[in-house]
Amino acid sequence: MERFARIYHLHRILQSSKLPVARKTIEARLDCSKATATRIIDELRNFTCDPIPYDRTRNGYHYQNPERHRQDLPFLWFSAPELNALLVIHHHLETLQNGFLGDSLAPLRGRIQAMLELYGESAEEIGHRIKILAAAKRGDSSLWFPRCAEAVLQRKKVLLDYHARGADKQETREVSPQRLIHYRDNWYLDAWCHQRAALRIFAVERIKRTELLPQPAVDIGDTELDAHFAAGYGIFAGPAQAIAVLNFSTESARWVADAQWHPQQQGRYLTDGRYQLRIPYGNPTELIMDILKYGQDVEVLEPPELRVAVATKLAAALAVYREK
Repeated sequence: MERFARIYHLHRILQSSKLPVARKTIEARLDCSKATATRIIDELRNFTCDPIPYDRTRNGYHYQNPERHRQDLPFLWFSAPELNALLVIHHHLETLQNGFLGDSLAPLRGRIQAMLELYGESAEEIGHRIKILAAAKRGDSSLWFPRCAEAVLQRKKVLLDYHARGADKQETREVSPQRLIHYRDNWYLDAWCHQRAALRIFAVERIKRTELLPQPAVDIGDTELDAHFAAGYGIFAGPAQAIAVLNFSTESARWVADAQWHPQQQGRYLTDGRYQLRIPYGNPTELIMDILKYGQDVEVLEPPELRVAVATKLAAALAVYREK
């Protein structure tokens, strides 16, 4: 029986017994020696902060404060692989966001590490063995992310000072936060903008100041949010207005066939080994960028305006190289 499992098993033995439990009984139930049983009792004492005294009159061990231990011990239902997975998730969040969850999650991380030590495993290996590359991350979201998360979860309005890259202009907006979205290594806030009387999306790293307001946020239903933010392609909001039909070369087909460009995409292999992908989209900006990544390995068949837009971009790129 694993060491950690023995601690849990001993807890359940003491928890369920109305009388003190003899050490011989503990040895038999845990299938261990006297020395191991003594060590497991000591470890349970440390974990529960209960002295677990030995009652000489009734020849057994018992919880001194049994009412405190009516529930299962925290985290004892996790196995070592599950605890390792939790640490990997913690490391992932910290790596992506430059440690902005460090203070909040430090106690949890400490408890998980303590559990792993009971298994004889080292939590320090996580940082050495897991590497996360945030290739598309643009800026630091750590300053305003906690306030945005607080507003989303508490359903409160927020006053934002926001600098939009496209317009290169800073404005103050009163918004009702709806969702936080993590997309391509960046955080976005989906919100109802009271100045525009419409749904808008804000890049969290472009927020310059936030003020949590006492007024409750206006709630937008999931159906309306999905229709506005999820129907189109990529991060650009708006309903899908067209279907892009793309033919990929046989060389790129193996990768494209396994990738999800859009939740409602449709794909099929052609008889010559190429792969055809049909993607709904509204604003074509991000779709064009993704198509251009494949260069000669993709051809836009429909709609005509998307085909022309991609061809124009390729021709302009080629002209730059010809000029030089």
